Order: sequence, then C-alpha cells, then structure tokens
Amino acid sequence: MTGCMIGWAHMPFGKHEGEDYESMIARVVRDALVDAGVGAQDIDETYVGLFNGGMEPQDFPASLVCQADEGLRFKPATRVENACATGSAAIHQGLKTIKARRARMVLVVGVEKMSHVPGERLGGILMEASYVKEDAQHGSFVGVFGHLTNLYFQRYGDQSDALARIAAKNHRNGADNPLAHVRKDLGYEFCRHVSDKNPFVAPPLKRTDCSMVSDGAAALVLADVETSLGMEKAVVFRAAQQVNDLLPMSRRDMTRLEGCEIAWRRALAEAGVSLDDLDLVETHDCFTTAELMQYEAMGLTPPGEGARAILEGWTEKDGRLPVNPSGGLKSKGHPIGATGVSMHTLAAMQVSGEAGGIQVEGAELAGVFNMGGACVANYCSILEPLR
Repeated sequence: MTGCMIGWAHMPFGKHEGEDYESMIARVVRDALVDAGVGAQDIDETYVGLFNGGMEPQDFPASLVCQADEGLRFKPATRVENACATGSAAIHQGLKTIKARRARMVLVVGVEKMSHVPGERLGGILMEASYVKEDAQHGSFVGVFGHLTNLYFQRYGDQSDALARIAAKNHRNGADNPLAHVRKDLGYEFCRHVSDKNPFVAPPLKRTDCSMVSDGAAALVLADVETSLGMEKAVVFRAAQQVNDLLPMSRRDMTRLEGCEIAWRRALAEAGVSLDDLDLVETHDCFTTAELMQYEAMGLTPPGEGARAILEGWTEKDGRLPVNPSGGLKSKGHPIGATGVSMHTLAAMQVSGEAGGIQVEGAELAGVFNMGGACVANYCSILEPLR
C-alpha cells in the first residue's frame, strides 16, 4: 500500500461548448482540493493527463493547474500521456512519486476536449493510438476494433447478441449516473439491430458498440498512507500494475487480450485477493468487444466464453460481479485524458458509499482496468477503503 485517494472531483461528461480544457482543469482542481480538505499549499507535485494530439492548439497543459490556485505556483507539474490510458498513467506517476518519498501529497488531473473536432480529423488523431504503419489500412481506430471483432467472431462465432447486451447494460446503468454523457436506457432491441439511428460504423460494430466522444475532466488527490490515516476519508491502492504489450497487432493473437490478462493476474496477486473477492469492476469499454474480451482476460470466464457473463446476467449491477455500474465509457463518455482518472474516482466513490444512484450495495473492494490502444498499455488497480 503505497498511496491513497483522499479526495476527488468529477465534472459531468458531455459536450461543453463554453469551456476549454483550461477552465475544466480549474474547475476540478478546486473541487478536488475542497473534497480532500487540503489547500494548494499542501500539494507537493502535480501530474496532468492529456492526450490532445492536435485537438487543441494549447498542448502544454501542466502549469494550467496554477490557474486554479496560485498556491500551486513554483511546484513541480508534469504532463503525462499514454494513449487512452493517459489518466491512469498520471495516477501511477503520482503513486511512484509518493512511494519514492519525493512527495507526501500529489494532485492528479485528467482532461480532454474532443466534441468540437470535426469527425474526420478526430478519427485521424485517434488513429495515432494504433500502429499506424499497419493499422492505417483499417481507416480509423473504430476500424481497428472492427477488425479485432471480426477476428474474434471468426474464432468463436458471431457474438452480436452479447455485444448488444453489453451496450444495453451500460446505457441502463448510465441512465442513473448524473456524470454520464448519455443518460438514456436505449434497450437491447435498439442496440441489437441496425437502423438509421444505429448504423454500422465498422462492421460488425454499430454506433451503439462505440464509446462516446466527450469533453470532461476529473481530478483526485493522492497522499501517503501515514497522512491518509488522519484524513476524513481515504481509499487505498491495494494494487497498481502496469503492463505494456507489443504495438503491432500482427505480432499478437488478437482474439485474446494478453496484456490485460497479465495486468489483472499481477494486480490480484499484489492485492492478495481473487476475482471473486471483488464487489465491482470499472473497465475500459471503448468498444463493446473490449468489455466482452476483458471478461475473459480478468478470469471471469474461459477464453471464448465471455458472452456467458453478460447473457447470464453476471455483470449486471445486481449480478455476480457488476461491471461498469457507472455506465462505462459507452454511456459516461470517453474524454481520453480524463478517462483513467474518472474510472478511479467512480470506483473510489463506490467503496466509500458515495456513488448515489449507481451505488453497488455493500461495495468494499473494486477493480479498475484502463487500457491504451488495442490493449497495448494496460493499467489495473484494486481499491478499498483504508479503514
């Protein structure tokens, strides 16, 4: 146990036309400091997670935290980026700084502004999270996952029913989450069938199989365990593991997510728990296929049998292991740099009993899995209340 979350803030995700990422950073930084009950003067270092990649002309965000509070001036602040796992990468840097005893308290911010970027341009930016030399043939990052989905279907059969059930579950959960981009229960029938409002994007993936393009920010304050024991609330990292895999999909078996498997195995071992001990999981459903395959990678089902977990209700909010009670990226949205911080914040809210309408009853132990690219950068955390 090298660090704890002692406070957090999470703005609603969605289309925020009147804000840029400077204003979003300022909003969540101020709120996170208040929630932690600390001042800017107590923060020793800051990490800002931002993917950007040309979505915004301002591509040097670290010192923008000082716009929130000048008490952060003259303190170390660093931008962190690791594709779709950027937010978790920033958290891990904070944990490492605390473990090295270079800081007692660390502020972590994740942010992204995406909704204003034209679709074709945004698609090109997101493609940069893949191995462009090979993956450009798929046309877009959605195309990359369409290809991955086809490979999985070829080996294990058409799983379109399971993908639609995952989409419907996450939208049903997101309808109860005031922080979610889309708060609407779309229903299984809508998610299952192609229509004018739910067309194929990269067959067999439909619009309802793809996460939301969103704007948003989240922030949290990390502290060492000794400091955290004196705070009003604290959620401890029982485990925090990072596993990076090869970038080219051609060098991997893309019908399984091996980096995810190893990250989960190491995190559970570090925490000294099994998957059965977890009360919920927030996982990276950038596409419904990703959530389906992550069921297998985390050990919920054997390879090729992930559909059982959703079709038999295991991952519903009242199931054996609730997955994405927040609505996940599918409903909550996926502002890239903010996603990992969001996932950890929502899991911390769950184990602290602060999750409101999305609260999983009796939740005490949560898993978080956030990945960058097509399962290239893999971050897995196990969280529980410190006391």
